[in-house]
Amino acid sequence: MSATIEAIRDDFSLLDEWEDRYRYVIELGEALPEFPDTARIPQNKVPGCVSQVWLTTEQGSGGDPVLTFQGDSDAHIVRGLVAIMLALFSGHTSSDILKTDAEATLKALGLDEHLSPQRANGLRSMVKRIKHDAEAALKQTA
Repeated sequence: MSATIEAIRDDFSLLDEWEDRYRYVIELGEALPEFPDTARIPQNKVPGCVSQVWLTTEQGSGGDPVLTFQGDSDAHIVRGLVAIMLALFSGHTSSDILKTDAEATLKALGLDEHLSPQRANGLRSMVKRIKHDAEAALKQTA
């Protein structure tokens, strides 16, 4: 994933209109790496999302492993939200993931006010799944 959460924050601050921000979120989703069809399995589906969302987790080694996520959705705007979540969490240690306040980041971007309740619930489901995987990774290495 090329966009960092810092770059996304900076880009959002340059966009005044929400229509432009939505377009940018869609562009972020379009820039996600290709998600393999073989990973579109029930175990990788994120429950609680209205759109279909898939998420895979790759765990590094060590006592506080780095987790790398890959994701996709069948909806353009949700795919962009997946990209934002990956920028926020992927490539970080499990303990850092557990400390990260995703809601504060979404609030800073203004997304908390501009998402439908269904999309906001789906986003919370993604965060829950990512944090669950981080907790599991720490338990495995303990």
